[in-house]
Amino acid sequence: MERTNVTHKQTVLKSIVGGSLLAAVAMAQSPTYKVIDLGTVGPNGQPFVITNDGLVAGAVQNGNTLQAVLWYKGKMIDLGKHGLQGPNSQAFGVNGFGEAVGEAQTTTPDPNGEDFCGFKALGLSSSGTTCVPFLWQNGAMKALPTLGGNNGWANRINGSGVVAGVAENDAPDATCPSGSPQKLQFKPVVWQNGYLRELPTHPGDPDGSAKAINDLGQAAGASGECAAFNPIYLTNLQPVHALLWEDGKAIDLGTLGGTGLGLTPFNGIQALDLNNRGQVVGSSDLQGDANFHAFLWTRETGMQDLGTVPGDANSLAIGINDAGQVVGASLDATLTNFRAFLRQGQDLIDLNTLVPAGSPLYLGTACFINAAGEIVGIAIDKSGNFHAYLAVPNNTSRN
Repeated sequence: MERTNVTHKQTVLKSIVGGSLLAAVAMAQSPTYKVIDLGTVGPNGQPFVITNDGLVAGAVQNGNTLQAVLWYKGKMIDLGKHGLQGPNSQAFGVNGFGEAVGEAQTTTPDPNGEDFCGFKALGLSSSGTTCVPFLWQNGAMKALPTLGGNNGWANRINGSGVVAGVAENDAPDATCPSGSPQKLQFKPVVWQNGYLRELPTHPGDPDGSAKAINDLGQAAGASGECAAFNPIYLTNLQPVHALLWEDGKAIDLGTLGGTGLGLTPFNGIQALDLNNRGQVVGSSDLQGDANFHAFLWTRETGMQDLGTVPGDANSLAIGINDAGQVVGASLDATLTNFRAFLRQGQDLIDLNTLVPAGSPLYLGTACFINAAGEIVGIAIDKSGNFHAYLAVPNNTSRN
């Protein structure tokens, strides 16, 4: 599963210590942020991750199609333009070497009529073709193999080039809802040097997805059953078990009291990110499944409820850096009002309170935070247009 060696692991551990010291200073100084507008992304576009050297991966909607892109120092590179010839693509991950991963439609018709990546469900122009995991490197995009099915996607790539994601096999999935276009099972997987390895799901769960992978080869995600396409998490999975994979084994991270079977698109129990310390963040339904909260899991404390921004009823933790800084989104009881948050100490702070007053952008979600404390996410302008943003701490040297 790993191509890391002892020297690489020592380098990773040294970077963890250095990053932790820098972030600890930033946290003690209650940082404020400069917000950089990366441009409009359309209703379905967004940034997903930012590397420690400032490379951002995401997608931008152009008309009725979605294109995988990278941003660097304010400039955008269109990966979809040189993609797999299908109409839609997204870049979910990128590493410090500029290797990007994601999902892309091809020109091959899907024999089962699936909408695996949900482009049709999102209201985009879709050709009815397969959607496959991709690796983009050296200016070219190539498809990664599946488990015998037609579709998949790649969520994240680490510094050693190991990729985590999901791939279909060729077994019919009896848990898919009646009328759903999804027909086949899909499993959590990792790719290394082009070779595919399936990861185990929780016993009894037919489906799963590996959402993130760290530089030590640990992966995090979820397993559960097939469901209607979820436009928030961009998956057909109803996640009921948050998982950490290490040494080829799945560790169930527990729950905040819920079953994961709530009725809104936000409900479920799943891990969304992890750092090089093996600390995991995500979201879990609470008892009764009416609300959901962000969680932080560590080996020492188990799953910890992070609560919400004061006044809100729901939250989800989407990113964590090696210093343990957590970012995500906090929502009110109606699930219509979002606030990007940064965890400061034990509190979730509305990121909008840490930017200059009168900012033209309202920060709705915080999707990722790197070692320098730089944050990317989705923002909304006064006309209701969606933008990608980069929030840079004012006490860093990049300003």
